[in-house]
Amino acid sequence: MHIRLYNARILTMADDGEPFAGELWTADGRILFAGTDAEAADRRREHPADVPAFDEEIDCNGDLILPGFKNAHTHSAMTLLRSRADDLPLDKWLNEQIFPVEAKMTEEDIYTLTKLAFLEYLTSGITACFDMYLTPRSIARAARDAGFRMVQVGAVNNFSQSPALVEEMYRELNGADPYNSYMLGFHAEYTCSKELLGQIAALAEKYQAPVYAHISETAGEVAGCKERYGMTPVAFLDSLGMFAYGGGGYHLVHVTEDDIRILKDRGLYAVTNPGSNTKLASGIAPVSDYLKAGVPVAIGTDGPASNNALDMFREMFLVTGLAKLRDNDASSVDAIEVLKMATVNGARAMGLDDADILAPGKRADLIRIDLQAPNMQPVNNIRKNLVYSGSKSNVRLVMIEGRIKYREGNFFLDESPEDLYAQAERIKARIDGK
Repeated sequence: MHIRLYNARILTMADDGEPFAGELWTADGRILFAGTDAEAADRRREHPADVPAFDEEIDCNGDLILPGFKNAHTHSAMTLLRSRADDLPLDKWLNEQIFPVEAKMTEEDIYTLTKLAFLEYLTSGITACFDMYLTPRSIARAARDAGFRMVQVGAVNNFSQSPALVEEMYRELNGADPYNSYMLGFHAEYTCSKELLGQIAALAEKYQAPVYAHISETAGEVAGCKERYGMTPVAFLDSLGMFAYGGGGYHLVHVTEDDIRILKDRGLYAVTNPGSNTKLASGIAPVSDYLKAGVPVAIGTDGPASNNALDMFREMFLVTGLAKLRDNDASSVDAIEVLKMATVNGARAMGLDDADILAPGKRADLIRIDLQAPNMQPVNNIRKNLVYSGSKSNVRLVMIEGRIKYREGNFFLDESPEDLYAQAERIKARIDGK
């Protein structure tokens, strides 16, 4: 597909620049051109052979084009559990509600339920997710069939998956197709034996690869690790050599100054999940402390069982809003930095360095934001207004790998929303024994 988006405001996210009037061209899944109107005219005049015959030309009517949001932590197939186990503390939520249902889910269930999450991601302008769940092959197949960008991470724990499976998936899924990749990882320190964790650290050394996991999500988790090993989760995992080649942690709510130093020294990403942490009363991550220390921050929704929405606009607002409350400082965690977390930092945390900004040669993963809506008028500071006032209703178009997957309320996947909704209802009825 060759697509031209013109009469647009372009926000490349390549630097701290403001959006500019211009156009963007795609060709074969990549960005061919992204520049001003004058640069586009020069290109046509001076290098006409480089301008393709476009399959579609879209007048953006002054709307904003920017890189798609990257959901840097989620459990997509937990769509089944949305609003099924609400208003419970984390330990009861997991052990009494989540785990028993998950034990009944099949690979095909997870395939369908993951696709259901894709629909919601698209309405929120999310073009890729960093997914941790139970059946990597069926999840990869869902991404491939739907044309959604998926990065999976190992979910090793004492009860499911294994280091051997993680290694197998790492070798099998990386480079298998344009939509799938895989990272080394494990569920959490408190769900893994020291022996298991050592095996994951050995894989990190073998492949010189980063590792990701849930880390320091609750105060109880940190206290338990100190009781077992005399160290915080961050310090303990680092002592195993887990982060010799980078990686990061999901949540990272309860950390010490020494923990932050380790994160900085190891080049780790802090993936904050404010919606989930708020709903489960896990606490407020010290995002401003991470930024001051030079620790890169990305944003994830977490799964739809604990959030319950897969909405990057809500997450962006919560990142800066909760930081201001925590720090008692209305200037804390600038909205422009938050927008970078949701796009550039998320992409890089997920190993999607070729989908982080809008530039020639990068993957054509982008979104169009309606600037003609009341919540975007008048146009003052577009970047900050996206964070403070933007909503899913402003997402007019989502493109992944140069293909339009969502436009004006319509989805362009391999299955219709209605079919996915019906399948999800049948899965729920079977698991509930109805």
